[in-house]
Amino acid sequence: MSESPDRTPLPRTFFDRPVLEVAPDLLGRTLVRRSPEGLMELRLTEVEAYAGAIDPGSHAFRGRTARNAVMFGPPGHAYVYFTYGMWHCLNLVCGPEGEASGVLLRAGEILRGADLARPRRRSARHDRELAKGPARLATALDVALSLNGTDTCAGPDAPLSLLTGTPPSPGRIRSGPRTGVGGDGAPHPWRFWTDEDPTVSPYRPHTPRRHRLDSGRPTA
Repeated sequence: MSESPDRTPLPRTFFDRPVLEVAPDLLGRTLVRRSPEGLMELRLTEVEAYAGAIDPGSHAFRGRTARNAVMFGPPGHAYVYFTYGMWHCLNLVCGPEGEASGVLLRAGEILRGADLARPRRRSARHDRELAKGPARLATALDVALSLNGTDTCAGPDAPLSLLTGTPPSPGRIRSGPRTGVGGDGAPHPWRFWTDEDPTVSPYRPHTPRRHRLDSGRPTA
């Protein structure tokens, strides 16, 4: 990238907006992961919006449960869930408290800490594939259910936080159907990505589940 990313933390007001405003505005932002193993930073290049009660593709469409309770809480918190019996996915809660909505973080470029990600993502052929997809992103950053509910606006010592980064120009932002979402939520063009970025994951339409190990598709 030609310019140094802005390291100003994103305030809670950034997330306290409608999900379809927050989602594209997350592109180019820097996601910071702090752990005992070290510091990692990732530039977000692909996200998906999920609009709660009005969105059949959302985990919160049918109301509050023990699993999705974080989505109903304050904006700026992390919603982490376990899917397909083997993967975690990381989302950011947005909108006013009590009205569940969230943004699934689908892909990004690891700017710092790639040496920590490589052992977790041994199947990646290049560094640009380390976080190319929501489960891969979570795996690369060592995100698990223990981070569910993390306040990303808690300060410089939080395990997850967001910095202003370098958003792409509006002309480089693309949108289209969300990956793997079927039914009434399939047509919504609520997947957003940075055009021609090599870290963006390939689009795949919804396919019916064929086994019982599937505990929820990568949605929020």
